[in-house]
Amino acid sequence: MNMNGKDREKRISRTIDKQFKDFQKKIGIEFQNEKLLKQAFTHSSYVNEHRRKPNEDNERLEFLGDAVLELTVSQFLFIKYPMMSEGELTKLRAAIVCEPSLVSFANELSFGDLVLLGKGEEMTGGRERPALLADVFEAFIGSLYLDQGLDTAVSFLKKVVFPKIDAGAFSHLMDYKSQLQELVQRDGAGLIEYKILQEKGPAHNREFVSRVSMNGKELGTGTGRSKKEAEQHAAHMALKVLTNKIQNER
Repeated sequence: MNMNGKDREKRISRTIDKQFKDFQKKIGIEFQNEKLLKQAFTHSSYVNEHRRKPNEDNERLEFLGDAVLELTVSQFLFIKYPMMSEGELTKLRAAIVCEPSLVSFANELSFGDLVLLGKGEEMTGGRERPALLADVFEAFIGSLYLDQGLDTAVSFLKKVVFPKIDAGAFSHLMDYKSQLQELVQRDGAGLIEYKILQEKGPAHNREFVSRVSMNGKELGTGTGRSKKEAEQHAAHMALKVLTNKIQNER
């Protein structure tokens, strides 16, 4: 027996509902208003093809989520990097909330599988389109904030975004040498010196080992493909040592 249009729509609706239920279990968050969650994943092309249903696309939630991300990431960076200048903080935040980064966060949780798309958008690969996925991630953060509040949004980011910052995914943007110099000058602690301890490997694949010292006392070592990179890694280690020391003295 052929399934009529209404039955087919009901079956599709049940499948979508199950997908969103499973997604909430996966992330360990149960939405009070599941409509908000669905809206976060609803593309305008889907709304245009389902005008009989009171669907709303995710563009307004995307606007809100963008602001929530800016605030929460800013706060995290402000606390984590007390020696970082305003310019460096701005540069780092921009890298974390830019499209390629948001797409990687969305892909990690398979957001593309949940997006509600119109047929045309589906056929042209909308589910994998970077700009669309970045928008969905922002919209999801907006829906999470509205439904659960800022604390839950931050808790989610602590699982998905902040560990990548901690792991050094954006460390190429950080000038650890300047931060170390600023810290030392602020405390009047002494003189910072860098020394290349070792060069190894063939010319096309060179590796350098650098040591950073303060008043002759070693603070950290680092390796890198260039002298500059090795010094940055050594400065990063020294920053951790000095920051921990300062915090323990308080």
